[in-house]
Amino acid sequence: MKPRGLIVVGCVCFWAVFPLLPGEWKGEGLPAIAQARGSDDLEALVGRVDARYAQIKDFQADFVQETHIQGFDTPLRSSGRVYLKKPGRLRWDYLEPSVEHIYVHQDQLAMYVPAHNQVLKGSLTMMVSTKAPLRLLQGVGKLAEHFSVEPTGDGEKGEGGLPLLTLIPKPVSGSPPSSLVKIVSEIQPRTHLIQSLALHENNGNVSTFRFSNFKVNKGLDDAVLILNPPEGVIIVEDFLPKS
Repeated sequence: MKPRGLIVVGCVCFWAVFPLLPGEWKGEGLPAIAQARGSDDLEALVGRVDARYAQIKDFQADFVQETHIQGFDTPLRSSGRVYLKKPGRLRWDYLEPSVEHIYVHQDQLAMYVPAHNQVLKGSLTMMVSTKAPLRLLQGVGKLAEHFSVEPTGDGEKGEGGLPLLTLIPKPVSGSPPSSLVKIVSEIQPRTHLIQSLALHENNGNVSTFRFSNFKVNKGLDDAVLILNPPEGVIIVEDFLPKS
């Protein structure tokens, strides 16, 4: 399943906090945006992202993923499409360079690889690295509760002028440390669209996701998010390893 399938679940949480698209933007909250732009007020910025989370019922988006593996000079590149619908349903399709479909419903994950004629199933909470992202996926939507929010580098900013956010997962009582060290997020200033995410793992690997072509609150059909594999596909239960 590595590197793509396990990496992607670390990105899952942020699809629950995407704001409205420019075409959906109603203009509320512009003073708060200006405040965050002018003063690098991270608390105000995080508040706006959380507020947009509350307005999202479903969405779709295209993504491009680039993963830098420690010790290798050439990054791995993939692209595809993601679908999310509250509460707790997600579908993540890799389309290039090979096809792979990942479905999430609450705590359950299934990965279908047509070339292997298999569906691999398992529990997200069995994978330590996914626990902090999972809390957001399931509808919490409060970044500061589950991540320590910090400025990035020397006040580094994204292309739109807002500060990059560094999110460090808070420890979960009774669980070993997560392999996810931090997530660096770039946010678009007019819409508070999360333009990109960089997931930093403790082994030195970094996976960057960039998103485009959003469709928000369009009434996504449940059928899109339910796995119906072709007849004859082999189902492997409890396959996913612990982190």
